Amino acid sequence: MAAKLRKGDKVVVLAGKDKGKEGTITSVNPSAGKAVVDGINIAIRATRQTQNSQGGRLPQANPIELSNLALLDKNGKATRVGFRMEGDKKVRFAKTTGDVIDA
Repeated sequence: MAAKLRKGDKVVVLAGKDKGKEGTITSVNPSAGKAVVDGINIAIRATRQTQNSQGGRLPQANPIELSNLALLDKNGKATRVGFRMEGDKKVRFAKTTGDVIDA
């Protein structure tokens, strides 16, 4: 199935403790149905000090369900994503505005 949300997309959180926050997708795990968004779903992880990195309590972005994310259109509003054929190419488009999403 084609991915409605991809790496680099600007998204808004629809549900959970970070509801309403915006961020950019840094990685997607399609098999688990989750994505990592920078600045969203932050947890503190304790890390041991090594020769090349400082240890301590480091904030880390954890994966969030794709169903709890919505793409931001050019107006800055949450939108659903659809697919349509333009010529012989399948493209994503924003359902609110009908604009093609650049990937």
